[in-house]
Amino acid sequence: MLERALADALERAEESDEIALRLLDAAYEQFCRMGIRRSTMEDVARRAGVSRITAYRRFATKDALVEQVVRREFRRYFDQFLLDIQRAETAADRVVLGFASALRAIRHNPLIGGLMAVEPDVLVPSMVSDGGNTLATVQRFVAGQLRREQQAGNVSEDVDVELVAELMTRVSASFLVTPSQVVDLDDDEQVREVARRFLVPMLWPRPGR
Repeated sequence: MLERALADALERAEESDEIALRLLDAAYEQFCRMGIRRSTMEDVARRAGVSRITAYRRFATKDALVEQVVRREFRRYFDQFLLDIQRAETAADRVVLGFASALRAIRHNPLIGGLMAVEPDVLVPSMVSDGGNTLATVQRFVAGQLRREQQAGNVSEDVDVELVAELMTRVSASFLVTPSQVVDLDDDEQVREVARRFLVPMLWPRPGR
């Protein structure tokens, strides 16, 4: 799901089915208000102004609808991430902005952040108990960004981009899944300082570089 969301973001894919879009919008509102467990396909269909049969023709099961809604939110996150890092002038700034953007976007997303806070057993297991697929998808995305920086000469050629991306991804995931009692994740400056002190130095592994 997350890998498809990333692919869609990079390709700027758009949905063209108006009824499906209405159902996705309605499901987003319904899940934000009532949570996933307490919501039914009938609830979503009613909110979208369509029949239950029409809803099931677009999404065969509630699980299929949930997957599409969550996927769309992650795609929006990837879109915003790519926009945020464009504001930075250096690779270090892009790491700092990217780290802060990731934590802020996911934690403050009304659906994904809300589920992590209210129904963590619905979303969190899929992030940490899926054989590593979710983290691997994000790791590949980060590694791709770092590889482009390296090819442009903005990151040391000695950097193992795969390993650095793995570490950055796991640090981010840890903050998301287990809120910190040391770092105030609602304080953007604190979050950026963590990135400056501990993530940016990984871009230049040799002393003095």
